Amino acid sequence: MKIVILGGVAAGAKAAAKARRILPEAEINLYTDDTHVSYSACGLPYYIEGNFEDYRMLLVRSPEEFEETGVHIHLRNRAVKIIPCCKQVLIQDLDNNKAMLVDYDKLIIATGASPIIPPIKNISLKNIFTVRKIEDGIAIKEKALQSKKAVIIGGGYIGIEMLEALVKQNIHVTLFEYSDYIMRHFDSDMSTLIYEQLISASNGRFEIYTSELVTEFSGDNNGVNAVKTGSGRVLESDMVIVAAGAVPNVEIAREAGIAIGETGAIKVNNKMQTNFEDIYACGDCVEENQIISNTKIWMPLGSNANKEGRTAAINACGGEDRFHGVLGSAVTRCLSLTMSLTGLTVETAEKLGYEPVFVKVTKNDKVGYMPDVNNITLKLVADKKTGLLLGCQAVGAGDADKRVNIVTSALLAKMTVEEFFKNDITYAPPYSPTIDPLLNASQILMGMINQN
Repeated sequence: MKIVILGGVAAGAKAAAKARRILPEAEINLYTDDTHVSYSACGLPYYIEGNFEDYRMLLVRSPEEFEETGVHIHLRNRAVKIIPCCKQVLIQDLDNNKAMLVDYDKLIIATGASPIIPPIKNISLKNIFTVRKIEDGIAIKEKALQSKKAVIIGGGYIGIEMLEALVKQNIHVTLFEYSDYIMRHFDSDMSTLIYEQLISASNGRFEIYTSELVTEFSGDNNGVNAVKTGSGRVLESDMVIVAAGAVPNVEIAREAGIAIGETGAIKVNNKMQTNFEDIYACGDCVEENQIISNTKIWMPLGSNANKEGRTAAINACGGEDRFHGVLGSAVTRCLSLTMSLTGLTVETAEKLGYEPVFVKVTKNDKVGYMPDVNNITLKLVADKKTGLLLGCQAVGAGDADKRVNIVTSALLAKMTVEEFFKNDITYAPPYSPTIDPLLNASQILMGMINQN
């Protein structure tokens, strides 16, 4: 069997490794226009921050290691066209500009996503970066070590992580977010809390501006040196990070007649199969099923990509596996603040026709006399009609993600708030108060649900 994989960061590399284990005799070729394969793009901010010095720690498996197993890695080879009727892919070698047709029996598309490049004047100046590939991380870190001022465009996950990274490199940072809130995956009240807690920890090291649009860069042959916004604000800057979001790489699939879903990503079933029987897709280029609402979302995360790559490989190799979807779970950190969520927010639940009720509590994450005690704010969301848990958001310097991870299991089990309140959560002073904040929140939420 000939298996061809397009893309090789998380999903593609996982698919290649899994396919080799299932079919030891299969011919497996992976094509990527990248210069590296199988690496942790999520780790780039932490490399830039200085947590480790060698970028190679981000590499999971080298091309040579793949070759030892008989998986052929073709770096700097771009897929130009998929021809489903002939079961062929047109590949362009970027080093010699030669093109070739490659035959497949099964095709796995893992083309990932690309950063959004906003239409800002002079955005092609030097020292304006996106954060996606290994080379991006190397270049940003090199410039950061020579810089005193930086601007970040975008207040989502990457923007917030890069804020921490640059501040820890002793750079003064200004972050601009064009919408009213940073971290817009959260409800607006939780986004406001995130903003307030970050600003309170700034100590003059950074500023965050919302509802502010960057309109122009200024610079010279040495690169960018100033940033201008729509309100007329002008800031000097040695470097700029563009973190304005991403879009799935789907054009090659669209042109081949592969169905694109309502989110703009490739439409797949729970076998990661497209509308062509022998073509599968996985990772940041596909949309997922939101398990609670049974609606489609696009959630480009390395954890999802690995699971989807595994499922795609199993099914492409003739096995039976299903990827049933995601809850929308996520977590990140900025300085001492952890931000995590799972399931539906109140705002999303309302749009989907639920009758959401919620409770928000701020509690210690462990017993108050412990030296490392910190506050966390929990927002627990449920459906008033059914009592079902819908989601959780947690923000704070304490163990916020631990509480969210507990809720993920409850969401998968389709627990009501009353059922969740019976949860036997562990207790010891270094880990939790005698009554965990989650149980405090669920007890209050039960009362709200039972009110007529």
